[in-house]
Amino acid sequence: MKRVLIITNLYHSSPRIIGLAKYLPEFGWEPTILTIPIDKVSQNTLGDHQKILKKVRIIETPYRGDIFWFWRRMFKLLGFRTDKSILTQTKEKIGITSQKSFIDSLFNLYRTFFAYPDEEKNWKNPALKVASELLAKERFDAIISSSSPVTSHIIANNLKQKYKIPWVADLRDLWSQNCNYSYPWWRKIFEERLEVKTLQIANALVTVSPIDAEKLKMLHKKETVHTITNGFDPEKVNVPSAKLTSKFTITYTGQIYTGKRDPVKFLIALNNLISDKIIDPKDIEVRFYGREEIWLKKEIEKYNLSSIVKQFGQVSREIALKKQWESQLLLLLNWEDPEERGVYTGKVFEYLAARRPILVTGGYGNDVLEELIKETKAGVYCPKVEDIKKALKDFYLEFKQKGRVDYTGDWKEIEKYSYREMARKFAEILNKIT
Repeated sequence: MKRVLIITNLYHSSPRIIGLAKYLPEFGWEPTILTIPIDKVSQNTLGDHQKILKKVRIIETPYRGDIFWFWRRMFKLLGFRTDKSILTQTKEKIGITSQKSFIDSLFNLYRTFFAYPDEEKNWKNPALKVASELLAKERFDAIISSSSPVTSHIIANNLKQKYKIPWVADLRDLWSQNCNYSYPWWRKIFEERLEVKTLQIANALVTVSPIDAEKLKMLHKKETVHTITNGFDPEKVNVPSAKLTSKFTITYTGQIYTGKRDPVKFLIALNNLISDKIIDPKDIEVRFYGREEIWLKKEIEKYNLSSIVKQFGQVSREIALKKQWESQLLLLLNWEDPEERGVYTGKVFEYLAARRPILVTGGYGNDVLEELIKETKAGVYCPKVEDIKKALKDFYLEFKQKGRVDYTGDWKEIEKYSYREMARKFAEILNKIT
């Protein structure tokens, strides 16, 4: 069996890289993962994925922490939690409820100057030291680096030059071409040059959507750019189906990404249906699991939905899956940016495995999510408030008639997005470059 060294921050690259590592051996590749230390915060994020990791060789390198490590220690003395964003806690203590504020701008200014090329830049030297010691003693047939953070590619670039090992750079999120690029134009010029210089010696580039692949081809003038979407674990599927809630329950799990995904259209549609007496508020429950947002609480209050729509905070992955599987309907917030048409939300693949109808809200239409929903028949795509109202009304009337909302997904199409299929595609690339 051939051997591949995967360089990544597991805290950020989960579950894609964990799923890849689990199924690569089926296609002749034994993975070793080089990552930062897996602390308690990372363990909570990884959840039941840790069972998979016990079967994979993991090498944790020494690591002082990202560019905020010193500030976390200082803010801890002021009563801040170390497992929660400094930015979020600062806004809470000051009482800022807006999505964007001077505090956000201040933090972004700090990152502009000190997080180049990313916040994890302190990981480069300890990771290179451990990786070099490993490669001096053991043979590896290939390297995969996965970003973000992009520091993983810089580490792989150094190893490629020194040891001449074939290298695949996996960009789960684009680097300088990212639609969510938040730094000034002048920094982007430097970052584009760094990206091209770093990735020019990679044997192949991988990203998660066809549109992103085209962006990489244009920047890097490479034809060896491949599209491999994220996916779900075929052994973690809602079969047999879990018992559904007695209420018309709609569940959202994961981060909202302030300013990028907007639940307001959904809240407006729901408020209208209740005001029009189409939906009885006693029948419905809407649950948000993930980081609590003060501004979202204000929006919920604004539309008189506090008794129906609740934020339950962050929960373990096991609990999140349980809540998905028992729900009548799953809410998926699409990107509110026309430049994001080529970006899948990672959550959609987990939702596919839940085998419950998906309500996709927001966006601008004609994007990869619309195509995926139509292809898999896993739900409905609703970019506008009127679309959401119609879909919610139809789902609710079905619930009132049957006591449940039926699932109509096409499993043959959905299976194409499993981790096993993802690993097969990676293995094909690895075989080709070696």
